[in-house]
Amino acid sequence: MSRYTGPRVRISRRLGVPVFGPSKYIERRPYPPGAHGPKSRRKHTDYAVGLMEKQKLRFFYGLQERQFRNVYERALRMRGVTGEKMLQILEARLDNMVYQAGFALTRPAARQLVAHGHVRVNGRKVSVPSFFVKVNDVVQVKNHVASKTIVQKGLESSTSRSVPDWIRLNREELSAVLLRVPSRDEIQPIANEQAIVEFYSR
Repeated sequence: MSRYTGPRVRISRRLGVPVFGPSKYIERRPYPPGAHGPKSRRKHTDYAVGLMEKQKLRFFYGLQERQFRNVYERALRMRGVTGEKMLQILEARLDNMVYQAGFALTRPAARQLVAHGHVRVNGRKVSVPSFFVKVNDVVQVKNHVASKTIVQKGLESSTSRSVPDWIRLNREELSAVLLRVPSRDEIQPIANEQAIVEFYSR
């Protein structure tokens, strides 16, 4: 399982948004890293803007470049607005579903939970974080003491986050159901998806 292990605060400061989650350091220094960060007035080209928006969304969901490109190409083949379809594909990933349900505190933790085999989809073991969850699919924690303990801790730690309306959570059974595909307004992306589509379509 490939994952990003480089500097996080620096990337977030460069992109201007906390793509790896809230950080007090970013709040104290809301400008790009480097000696000239606070005084930087460089105007970005359209290409640079598209690249930055793409990087925001890629790091936010924890995807490698090839994985993110595959998401775009899949969205391109679907009917509808490509940018919105791309966001819906990202939200329907199994690791994101686990995170949104509150089973894990962060997306990296949710990805690890899936990769280590603690999650079942419709009763079957799925250890691929990029697995595409369909409407009415049931995502449930493995019926094992260790798995349930990990998820219970995740639920207790993520009480400050509300579960989206498009997911039905059953805390007693430690399961979640994808009720419907979320709309663009419900997703509230951290980046401009249209700029990403234009970036890839050059």
